[in-house]
Amino acid sequence: MTVETITRIKPEKVDYVSTTNACKACAPLGASVVFRGIEGGVPFLHGSQGCATYMRRYLISHYREPIDIASSALGEKHAIYGGGPNLKLGLINVMKKYGAQVIGVATTCLTETIGDDVPMILHEFKKEFADLDLPTLVWVSTPSYKGSHVEGFHSAVRAVCEQIPDPAMDKHDGVNLLPGFVSPEDLRHLRDVFDDFGLAVTMVPDYSDTLDGPALEDYEKIPSGGTSVEDIRAMSGARATFELGAVLAGAEKTGGTALQESHGVDLHRLPMPIGLRNTDAFFAALEEVSGRETPARHAKERGRLVDAMVDGHKYISGKRAVVYGDEDLVAGLVAMLAEIGIQPVLVASGGNSGRLPAAIEEAGGDILRQPPKVMPGVDFYEIKNEAEKLAPDLVIGNSKGYRMAREWNVPLVRVGFPIHDRFGAQRTMHVGYKGTQALFDRIVNATLEKKQADSPLGWGYL
Repeated sequence: MTVETITRIKPEKVDYVSTTNACKACAPLGASVVFRGIEGGVPFLHGSQGCATYMRRYLISHYREPIDIASSALGEKHAIYGGGPNLKLGLINVMKKYGAQVIGVATTCLTETIGDDVPMILHEFKKEFADLDLPTLVWVSTPSYKGSHVEGFHSAVRAVCEQIPDPAMDKHDGVNLLPGFVSPEDLRHLRDVFDDFGLAVTMVPDYSDTLDGPALEDYEKIPSGGTSVEDIRAMSGARATFELGAVLAGAEKTGGTALQESHGVDLHRLPMPIGLRNTDAFFAALEEVSGRETPARHAKERGRLVDAMVDGHKYISGKRAVVYGDEDLVAGLVAMLAEIGIQPVLVASGGNSGRLPAAIEEAGGDILRQPPKVMPGVDFYEIKNEAEKLAPDLVIGNSKGYRMAREWNVPLVRVGFPIHDRFGAQRTMHVGYKGTQALFDRIVNATLEKKQADSPLGWGYL
């Protein structure tokens, strides 16, 4: 299968092309999610106050949890003289007010543009306050002009894997999992899978509790949960690292490669386990590392999924879909859609890693009769202009595609991030046989609901 890639066509001598309704969020937002997934961790944005406010609001709307993001709160003066003093003062304030064990410092467009040397500032901070019980400090470069929230997420994961693991740690039988930007429910399911294979797993990040926690009588400034610093230090001694994401797998520098190059940890890079083939590959890797066969529980989940695909095929075969969102997610979705007989006619993402077309070609394999059009690095204005020519039967992506789905009178199956107009986004499953089953059921039911709503008779039996 050959994928047709669509790129922006810009007139000559045009220096700037505006974005209308971006199909991505800011890079520091992704970094904030990672730091939220470390026990005792507080995300800290080195930049203006507005950056932290915007990202807090965006994340709260999706996860339905209170989320604190600290800021160095730079103003006009700091843009001229530098933000070092504010960063140091902000770190002290976070230590006093939160008792943070870890502070993850992510840069923003402002501090990257003015050239603040964050590693040097943190080095000075450690020397100046060496008499204090300092938290673990991690920093990452995440200007939004350099990438999307997913690039920020992966950059923060790499920073954690570079800066915290201890080379002096003994080798052990545990494994590392770098799951990618998935839902808290996905993280819980992945942990269960590793447990069932008898593998002690360290996930970076693990926000399954910190971004989807229980109701408590007393408010916690830093929510319980997350991966401990001690476990992250021991990642250097693990017997293997699993890194999920087909697009991510094409990157030269990731958290997995950092552990492999610096500590010799064996790396298994796999596509996001969405769909039958991708999940089979994931479980095959688990069998190889653990030395165990797939537990009966998961073998039965696979069997039920295959049975459901047979039962539901008649409702969705030949349907045409527009798919958009994070690059690793859409690659996994295309692999699944190809298996269930849906033709993805357009695959789009605000991410622009340069690796999406190859990942989509691999995902479709020899199953898709026609390759989809692939649009990396685009906004919803461009997606809409291209997609409305293709007569889709359904749209699969986050909430930001609602208006175009409504205009076309086709169902929107909400997946990924952000989901602001439905409840339970943090509990939406995508991965594994179980997650694929949940997605398949939602796609089939969305198609049935549309058929039922369009019928003048309102059939009660389909």
